[in-house]
Amino acid sequence: MTSAANHELVSTIIPVFNRPEMVLHAVHSVLQQTYRPLEILLVDDGSTDQTPQVLAELQRSHPNEIRVLRQANAGPGAARERGRLAARGAYIQYLDSDDWLLPNKFTDQVGALRASPECSIAYGTARLVAADGSLLAEPSRRTAEHHAQLFPLLLVERWWHTHTPLFRRSISDAAGPWPLFRPEDWDLEARMGALGARLVHCGSTVSCQRDHDLGARVSRGPERDYLLDEARFLPRLFACALLAEVPPAAEQWDHLARWCLLRARQLHALGAVPEGDRLLALARQVTAGLPDPRQVERQQQVYRLLRLGLGASGAARLAATVSPA
Repeated sequence: MTSAANHELVSTIIPVFNRPEMVLHAVHSVLQQTYRPLEILLVDDGSTDQTPQVLAELQRSHPNEIRVLRQANAGPGAARERGRLAARGAYIQYLDSDDWLLPNKFTDQVGALRASPECSIAYGTARLVAADGSLLAEPSRRTAEHHAQLFPLLLVERWWHTHTPLFRRSISDAAGPWPLFRPEDWDLEARMGALGARLVHCGSTVSCQRDHDLGARVSRGPERDYLLDEARFLPRLFACALLAEVPPAAEQWDHLARWCLLRARQLHALGAVPEGDRLLALARQVTAGLPDPRQVERQQQVYRLLRLGLGASGAARLAATVSPA
């Protein structure tokens, strides 16, 4: 809970692992905000280079606004959760150490939330930028679009970036902790969507997403590990969409069924048969609620027949030669 003294405070949580130069840019983008009061929680996720020294110097230079937290390496979800629990603000901002905010972000988004008390999340337009800061695309993803709720679009894609939204503390607390599996931010936002969180677009461009090799982003890793994480995530996404009362006729359900079937095939090809089987069952459950489930059902029937003759791995390898419609 926030105290009366912190009812306007924005808490920015930045997880960092071995990024001494990038984190400086991220932190300075917060310090350059036109809005006050703010605090920055830098969560060192077990860095092994000079990052701890850089963070210590930032804290010494800005003792009233920056706190450094340290933990053994546990990944971005755990680092963000450590920051969330330590945050004192009425508003919560997450920022990865390789991205940055524009100076107007907090002023515009806090203003939007004040003007829309029924909303618990404010967002704005994001830019995609190169490592040197040059503009690659604006908007990035679908951040210029105005959506009142996270679902049903969240069934298809995570249509903004981690730095795009600003959360009221109330929705952050209600949604609960960050998960340790990926996609951790999608999972958290799905839970917010299940709670009926309402959105407001602040009408301006607010942040920048750095474009670089996906392997360099903290949220990526070996393909097999990521697929196993998705096998945990997809049933949770399905449950959250049900709680959000996504209409049965929404076209996004069809996408979810195909997504589950594709991941089942990929997991089978990697030998993760139980996990793949669970996603096949989920695909059937999703399909059962579709207004016209025939096409997805045919794909599932063909795949089941292939499995009877070739086994899980053989069927998955054969099915992978043809992309799902």
